[in-house]
Amino acid sequence: MARLDAFNLFDDSVRECPFAYLQTIRQESPVYFMKELGSFYVSRYEDIRYVKKHPELFSNNIYEYGSQRGGNVRNIAETWRAENGWKRVSTLQRTDPPVHTMYRSLINDAFSVARVRNMTDYVETCVNDLIDQFIDRGECDFIAEYAIPLPCTVIADQLGVPRDRIRDLKRWSDAMLAPGGGFVDDDAALECAKQVVDAQKFFASVMDDRRQEPRDDIISDLVHAKVTDGSGANRPLDMFELQDLLDQLLTGGNETTTNAIGSAMMLLLQRPGTIERMQEDPRLIRNFIEESLRYETPVLHLWRAATCDTEIGGVQIPKGSSIALGYASANRDEAVFVEGEGFDIERKKAGAHLAFGSGPHHCPGAALARQEMYSTFTILLKRLSNIHLVHQDDNFAHVPSLFLRGLKSLQIRFDVAHRERYAPGACVY
Repeated sequence: MARLDAFNLFDDSVRECPFAYLQTIRQESPVYFMKELGSFYVSRYEDIRYVKKHPELFSNNIYEYGSQRGGNVRNIAETWRAENGWKRVSTLQRTDPPVHTMYRSLINDAFSVARVRNMTDYVETCVNDLIDQFIDRGECDFIAEYAIPLPCTVIADQLGVPRDRIRDLKRWSDAMLAPGGGFVDDDAALECAKQVVDAQKFFASVMDDRRQEPRDDIISDLVHAKVTDGSGANRPLDMFELQDLLDQLLTGGNETTTNAIGSAMMLLLQRPGTIERMQEDPRLIRNFIEESLRYETPVLHLWRAATCDTEIGGVQIPKGSSIALGYASANRDEAVFVEGEGFDIERKKAGAHLAFGSGPHHCPGAALARQEMYSTFTILLKRLSNIHLVHQDDNFAHVPSLFLRGLKSLQIRFDVAHRERYAPGACVY
């Protein structure tokens, strides 16, 4: 096995396939100070679970505790945003209970399992609509024509944004995430900031409309919601809070699901016979979804900050240190997943993965993401057959990012099995 100092996440080959690096960390130094991230990298499943159970030691509020992420390019983006739009405040992602709980309560109902089950027919309709657009051509770029527009459509509808703005939503979402991904220069960071401010101004106008004429959508719910702050006052959310919540709902509602759907299709294409097995036995689709989320985790890692001098796995962690929770590594941890570097659609307890996190910060949209994936592969494998790559030498290139894992494109060809739309109501996850 290679030495740890032979790896660097900024190297294209490592970034494209980081799993040998992560496996080496797990085996040689499970809590490893990764110089390129400036963070202690926590690689094992149980250690990550420990960190997530103790927010009093390992805070999500990384900025308050001195752990600055993103460097100069992020500072450029944040400064422009603060001067020309609404500066970032901490609501969902960068808070701990009880503050996190207060904000989380505002969106729990919108993404509850019960509500998602009632959305099954709607999600299936979205899936069928997208397939209808390319089925007669016999080929498509699966990322651009399906994996991107499906979750963008769903989150647009839930927020209450017109569907003709879906491409804008994707562009804005990319701009919100790119400065933290480690592969943009100063000029690109500034352009991203301008796109984010454009998004903020758009959402501000929608919020103004919803204050006057509420609808059955998340933006209406948020602008009319009230929270109890530290002084005990019951107040509406201010514009800074609203913008930060929408930022997180937009990026979380489309980016990771796009990556998960694209990666799952890639895994099928890389393994001849797997599609046919699931077409013959659709009961395998649920476990395939969980195994694909485990094996190709959409978010490689996220950060915490040490609130005091502490330790993880016997390694001393100074106060203020940045800590990267390696979800993609934990999801292949051999202590939890037998032969974790292998892909098995019949794996027992595949759903024990941490792709959606765990604890208070468990992804609020997990049920919706699973439903979108289940509807996708149930209907695709019913309506299409002989799915294969356009280019057999496709190298499955990923969008450059230090923490997100998503394909740039995926060119596929197929035969038509059933041109007619799949019957609604059959894909409840």
